[in-house]
Amino acid sequence: MLTHPLSPDLLERAQALLASGQRKILGIAASPGAGKSTLAANLLQCLGAQAQVVPMDGFHLANSELQRLGRQGRKGAPDTFDAAGYVNLLRRIKQQQPGETIYAPEYLREFEEGIAGAIAIEAETRLVITEGNYLLLDEGAWSEVRTVLDESWFLDIDSTLRQQRLLERHMRFGRSREDALEWITVTDEPNAQRIEKSRHRANWVIQGD
Repeated sequence: MLTHPLSPDLLERAQALLASGQRKILGIAASPGAGKSTLAANLLQCLGAQAQVVPMDGFHLANSELQRLGRQGRKGAPDTFDAAGYVNLLRRIKQQQPGETIYAPEYLREFEEGIAGAIAIEAETRLVITEGNYLLLDEGAWSEVRTVLDESWFLDIDSTLRQQRLLERHMRFGRSREDALEWITVTDEPNAQRIEKSRHRANWVIQGD
């Protein structure tokens, strides 16, 4: 059962990408807590074996590297990811050869670490859905992401609902309410403001939940 029903126009746009018969990459961008992962998972459930999801979060730098760089307190900011590695993977996916399997990393929230080689992308998969915060950011290696995407969507929801989801998620994965609220204020919301400024670069803005 779908977590949230998908609108007909949303499914129609996704199916139009499939209809070409060629490999396409769809990017879904949004601020933390907006529901990118849920939307991507629901699309995958509707489209089945024709699609695969490759989250940007698999390219989080390891906690040990964030500690070395002095960035662990800002985990989730643009410079706490391997943006160039992410772009290179998308380019490989775009140019995937018949019979080739490409492996992508997955981020496990319960461990707060990425796991290499966790997601297999097969050559016959026609639509690859990638989701993350910074797909539309226009700086550094992030600015190259849009050149690889065939279409980009921005998911825009009420900020109060989004922050409530973030609070629940942080607490579910071990933070106290006080720590979660502080993290949202100090880290998540500054990132969200940065992400919101990139929404105009999307091909389509999805309003609402």
